[in-house]
Amino acid sequence: MEKTKLLTFAVIALFLLNLGTLGFLLLSGPKDHNPSGHGSEGRSKPREIIIEKLHFDDAQVKEYDQLIQWHRSNISKLEDQIRDSKNELYLQLNENPVNEKAKDSLINALASYQKEIESIHFKHFQDIKKMCKKEQMDDFTQLTEELSRLFSKPPPPRND
Repeated sequence: MEKTKLLTFAVIALFLLNLGTLGFLLLSGPKDHNPSGHGSEGRSKPREIIIEKLHFDDAQVKEYDQLIQWHRSNISKLEDQIRDSKNELYLQLNENPVNEKAKDSLINALASYQKEIESIHFKHFQDIKKMCKKEQMDDFTQLTEELSRLFSKPPPPRND
C-alpha cells in the first residue's frame, strides 16, 4: 500500500510538472518568429523603419526593395569572405610557430572587408537619399541622426 501511494504521488507530480512546462512554452511563444514586421527582441526591421520614417509611396517602396536586394547581395558576399578569412586566421593558431606574415595579411584583409561593408552601407543610404522627394528630406535628415542606434546589431551574448 505504501508503494502504491508513493507511485501515485510521483505520477501526479510529474503530470503537473509537464502541464506547467507546456503552459510556459505556450504562453511565452516563439522568440524568433514574429510576423508583425518586427525582428527579434521586438525590434522593427530596417526596411519597415525606413519606409515608415520617410513616408515612402508605393513607387518608392518598389525602388527601395531593389536597393535592398543590391545591398544584401553585396554585404552577403563580403560577410562570406570575412567568415572564410577568420577561419584561415584562427587556423594559424595550429601552426608552430605562427606564420606572422600570413596572420598580418589575413588581419589586413579583414580590415579591408569591413571598410568595404561600411562603404556599401554609406552608398545604400546615399541611394535612399536620392529617392527622397523634397518634402521627405527633413525626415531623411532626422533618420540619419538615428542611423547608428537604429541599425546596429545588439551585442552578442558573452561566452568568455
